[in-house]
Order: sequence, then C-alpha cells, then structure tokens
Amino acid sequence: MFTPNQIIFAIAFIIVFVIAMIIMYGKDLKMHKVYYKGSLWVLLAFLLFIGTLFVIKITLKN
Repeated sequence: MFTPNQIIFAIAFIIVFVIAMIIMYGKDLKMHKVYYKGSLWVLLAFLLFIGTLFVIKITLKN
C-alpha cells in the first residue's frame, strides 16, 4: 500500500511535527496563562453538558 520511503517520510514528519509543537507550546506557555485563565472551567462545563445529554439519552431510551 505504501512504499518504504513513504513510511519513512511519514514517521519522520510526525516526529518533527510533534517536537515543533512541544517547543512552540513551551514558548507560548506564559501567554496562555494570561489570556486563557479559567478555560479549564469551560472545558469541564462542556464535558458535563455532554455527559448530561448522554445520561438523558440513555434514560429516555429505556
């Protein structure tokens, strides 16, 4: 399906991409702490909302 060279390129690309993302996130970490303060609560509220919808769906299905 894929040639050996395509597999090598894909693996190398993924490794370099992940390393670049880690480095860039490390540089932006100080800015994230200022501008995205409280975003964890938004994530938790969203997950709670999705969980509530799931429970309602299961409850009404029976």
